[in-house]
Amino acid sequence: MKVKITKPDATLFDGEAKLVQLPGTAGLFEIMNNHAPIISTLAKGTLRLIANDDRELTFEVRGGVAKGQQNDILILVQ
Repeated sequence: MKVKITKPDATLFDGEAKLVQLPGTAGLFEIMNNHAPIISTLAKGTLRLIANDDRELTFEVRGGVAKGQQNDILILVQ
């Protein structure tokens, strides 16, 4: 799935990923390929991503919003 993680002053990730784990305001959740459409607010915590080449990346975030549909995920963070 295509994932873009961006903050106001920089793009943190823009590429293909197998899994994204997000700190939602209602709890931790994961998005994988063919996930149902979703919009969620994010809380302070660790965002974890596994890229298609099996690299595991983590980003500390202070909140944000995630939107996903049709294997296109956009994550806006602070």
